[in-house]
Amino acid sequence: MPPSQDSCNVPCHKVDLVERLRADMPPDDLLQQLASLFGLLADPTRLRIIGALSSGEELCVCDVANVLGLSMSATSHQLRKLRDAGVVTFRNDGRMAYYRIRDGFVAGLLLQARVRLQQAA
Repeated sequence: MPPSQDSCNVPCHKVDLVERLRADMPPDDLLQQLASLFGLLADPTRLRIIGALSSGEELCVCDVANVLGLSMSATSHQLRKLRDAGVVTFRNDGRMAYYRIRDGFVAGLLLQARVRLQQAA
């Protein structure tokens, strides 16, 4: 049977490069954190919430729900996931819960991805 084009017949061709890349590989716990963050961002509703909060304005749950056209319960559930992951922060003011983006990292990441995808279209 002939070898397939997507396989290699030698154990390691670029030994020095492989060793350097292996040494630079992030530790497993950091890779797991990255996978969790990207998993969190893999939900369109959460992306829309981040988009709504990306202006830097603080919004209460009811305002976020109205922006997204979702129920308060569904919005609160998704905000809780974002809060647990450290993407958003909140404060209570009486019976109101206000949310904002914790820092610009995730919002900036999503903006860069959006621009890139729009340019590729």
